Amino acid sequence: MAFNKSLAGYFDDVQHIGIPTDDMAKTISFWEKLGFKKLGEFDTDDQGNEVVFMQYGHLTLEIWTGDGAVHKTGAINHISLNTSDADAAFKAAKAEGFKLKDSEVQHLDFWDKGIKFFNIEGPNSETIEFCEIVK
Repeated sequence: MAFNKSLAGYFDDVQHIGIPTDDMAKTISFWEKLGFKKLGEFDTDDQGNEVVFMQYGHLTLEIWTGDGAVHKTGAINHISLNTSDADAAFKAAKAEGFKLKDSEVQHLDFWDKGIKFFNIEGPNSETIEFCEIVK
């Protein structure tokens, strides 16, 4: 995607919804009972924390341990929007004055070639992530 100064031009769908958990096995079992299938599982640190991606149709959940679950309404941590160019989307978000939660595009070793992402804050303090699965 070419830089067009509008952040709206840098995403094409919801990529995933992020949910922290205190009990990964119980959480996986719950979502499997609803028909979700495990897509991937990754270690996140050297203390036994992990992240699991589960999918039903085109809806993907990112579920992870280590941050603690909220256990009340508002427990969803973030909504991630799919982008094919996290760097350009970050520049557009910055140029448009969105409240950035990251000072630069972040990187993680998920999937084959990793991911690139950054977060903005919405008007109700919600976190919106823009995530690129590197191809």
